[in-house]
Amino acid sequence: MKAKPNVLVLGCNFAGLTVARYLHHEAKDAIKITVIDRKNYVNFIPNIPIEVFNNNDPADNLEFSFLKFLKKDGTSFIQAEIEEIDAANKKVYFTPNERNGSAKESISYDYLVVAVGCKLSFDKIEGFAEYGHTFSDTYYGNKIRKFLHNDYKGGPIVIGSDRFIQGQSPKLPKIPTALAACEGPPVELAFSLADWLEHHKLGDAKKITLFTPAEVIAEDAGKKILDQLLPMVTKMGYGYKNNTIGIKKLTKDAIEFKDGSSLEAELKIIFPNWEPHHFLKNQPFTDDQGFVITDFYMRNPDYPEIFAVGDAAAVTVPKLGSLGHMEAEIAAKVIASEVLNTEDKSEIKPLSPMVLCFGDMGNHKGFYMHTNEWWGGDISILKMGYTPYVLKMGFKNMYYTLGGKVPSWGMPLSELIGDHTLI
Repeated sequence: MKAKPNVLVLGCNFAGLTVARYLHHEAKDAIKITVIDRKNYVNFIPNIPIEVFNNNDPADNLEFSFLKFLKKDGTSFIQAEIEEIDAANKKVYFTPNERNGSAKESISYDYLVVAVGCKLSFDKIEGFAEYGHTFSDTYYGNKIRKFLHNDYKGGPIVIGSDRFIQGQSPKLPKIPTALAACEGPPVELAFSLADWLEHHKLGDAKKITLFTPAEVIAEDAGKKILDQLLPMVTKMGYGYKNNTIGIKKLTKDAIEFKDGSSLEAELKIIFPNWEPHHFLKNQPFTDDQGFVITDFYMRNPDYPEIFAVGDAAAVTVPKLGSLGHMEAEIAAKVIASEVLNTEDKSEIKPLSPMVLCFGDMGNHKGFYMHTNEWWGGDISILKMGYTPYVLKMGFKNMYYTLGGKVPSWGMPLSELIGDHTLI
């Protein structure tokens, strides 16, 4: 009997878990799936601010164990640190990390799906450990929660991004160049934090300044949405600073930028450069930064057995969860159709990049954004009100209940409701 192809998935956060579950859904028992991740749970990062502003430990509600869902699918799981990818020999080296001192081991693959996300380069920002805050995981969520609820004195606040270094390669399809990894979160936080300030009688939007290394913040939203959003931000009283080039350093009372300017700030909320992991750098299948080169079917042109989904993929710009979800479905279908030798592959549609997001604005209100204008498309929808907040919270509940395998109608249904509901 011919051995089943071994599909190895590296990473099991949003994109990794989704692709693993869709691989089983599409190929059933025709493949053997193995997942490697350094932890056995998913952090539901998008909802950390909601927990923080309600003075809840985000780890209590947002660490979601995926093991029972992988076991249900018959997928093997290895908890380990990934050390090296040997593309020539189709092998991955890893070190089990449940206890210190484990020996480095290896596993072979027939197909490899890289879904490891990125390294968030806070360590490259001088003064961040002493004076910076963020919402990127439960540790930092608790750090800023304690600061806001115990130590914040009502001073100026800055929210924004460091410069993103996007990878380049002539083998990549044509995609826009971003100067920030993803600026939906800074905009979302500006709205929800202003509501928190008002609720706690510590001020309002006038306390907050948004900054960006780019010509305009949230450039991936496209001109039509920005023409609505930026005047509204100004009218609400937010400060706004663009073209910072990047962050030079943080001090106790200020943030300094690489353009030579600075802003006074008691609270500095930072989103860093997103950098590929060390084992992806200088690989024959990655770009000059270490992001995995793929086409819009999420497949590497030189190593057709290698796929990438989510933030580790070079075409994922901005680094946005909804793009990772779409990519995971595509990669799973391509692999399954090849393994099952499906004759008609024309039904598999390539990635059509777009921004699709729901953001919290505080007071149980939210915003909904659906646009592909940045990529040359004609969709440009921005709505605000109660419905987007309900959709944001509903997606989290659906994700938890279904173990990351949001049904194929889940994302389009969110689009339909968001696009057409009167708010």
